[in-house]
Amino acid sequence: MIKYFNDSELKKLFSTIESSTGKNQMRDEAIFKIGYYCALRASEISMINVDDYNSLRDELYCKRLKGSNNNTIRIVDRNVLKALKIHIKNNKPENSMFVSQKNNPISRKTLDYLMKKYCSMAEIKDNSKWHFHTLKHTRAVDLGNSDLDLKEIQYWLGHKEVSNTEIYFQFTSQQQKNMYKKLIEKLN
Repeated sequence: MIKYFNDSELKKLFSTIESSTGKNQMRDEAIFKIGYYCALRASEISMINVDDYNSLRDELYCKRLKGSNNNTIRIVDRNVLKALKIHIKNNKPENSMFVSQKNNPISRKTLDYLMKKYCSMAEIKDNSKWHFHTLKHTRAVDLGNSDLDLKEIQYWLGHKEVSNTEIYFQFTSQQQKNMYKKLIEKLN
């Protein structure tokens, strides 16, 4: 069973991060928004370097793990882009985009700790969702509910095999709506 945040949980999570205080708030907001938007694993977040971001084109080169395809994602969501730019401006990363307090690339363990912290603060009840990887699953389901086709979503997620992308379609209703719309149009 794939765990993902519903719309309400995702909004509460991001609202909690945005309104949190502390010296790492801007970094955390950028991490979570980029992680969700680009559908990245925690370990993939730690691999993002400053040079992977093309500020002229607002694109982020995403290095993927587990046999997935690296890809470049254009950041068209202004909220995500704003969080990334504020992080860069205020934290001035030099090599790794997201670093720990010890100035090392942020670790998967730290990202899971942050997810647990923010999910608890957001009062997300189902603690089986309190893992950074839940953001990747949530994005995949959200893309499945969009008007993107299977191949476009496969590219976005970096999947080599389309069968890995198809898993998320069992959770979407948009494909069913599109199917019935096509059938109705054909009948009329």
